[in-house]
Amino acid sequence: MEVKIIKYVVGTLIVVCCLYLYFRYFEWKNIYYPTREISTTPESIGLKFEDIFFETDDNVKLNGWYVPCEKATSTLLFCHGNAGNISDRLDSIDIFHSLGLNVFIFDYRGYGKSKGFPTERGTYLDAMAAYSWLISEKKLDEDKIIIFGRSLGGSIAIDLAAKINKGLLISESTFTSIVDIGKEFYPFLPIKYCASIKYDSIQKIKNVRIPKLIIHSEDDEIIHFRHGEKLFKASLSPKQFYKMHGGHNDGFIVMGKEYGDTIKNFIKRK
Repeated sequence: MEVKIIKYVVGTLIVVCCLYLYFRYFEWKNIYYPTREISTTPESIGLKFEDIFFETDDNVKLNGWYVPCEKATSTLLFCHGNAGNISDRLDSIDIFHSLGLNVFIFDYRGYGKSKGFPTERGTYLDAMAAYSWLISEKKLDEDKIIIFGRSLGGSIAIDLAAKINKGLLISESTFTSIVDIGKEFYPFLPIKYCASIKYDSIQKIKNVRIPKLIIHSEDDEIIHFRHGEKLFKASLSPKQFYKMHGGHNDGFIVMGKEYGDTIKNFIKRK
């Protein structure tokens, strides 16, 4: 009898461990979609750039592009979304450059030429390292840095802004938290109790005191419009909300000049 009980307990533990490991892998695979190949560079759209390598506080070597703009008065730190790498963001780089901004876009660990393996804590360290590089290498005034993030990058930008509280924050197409997203996509799973990756933007944005622009499309098919509304409601003044049209990945293109003008006017009002 005792042998049977021991076998049952051991078997149960093995099943539980296997389910736990599977969920961790399933969770990671549903959040991070990195690609390694750099398919193009800003030169392909006529922009000069510096290919930058820098290190995080935990000694991970990252890669990014610094795209200068003549007579720029501000610099935009670009935290991109969860898929691809920096070479998939030329449309956005071009828009920001046309607004008279220097742009520093970087790849998180595990993306593009950046070393390592993406994790929630790791992406926060990556953004901080990119910000620190701008301060130490480009000698920028912190009040002249715009922390920008789209989708997953918005959550990373919010985390950075809550720690720095200097300059400006622009969050575009961002979710309130991974737990909230998980509940929407997998209502049959106990996401709240199982999730190890949080990206809890709805709580962190309450600590962001700098001026902020929250952008979201009411047509967003991946991250529902209500996420943007909730982030805006939870955030402190001064704040501004811009409602776009278009899909999750092309709203900024669909809106064209209006999108650029909204960002330009927000920056000017500081």
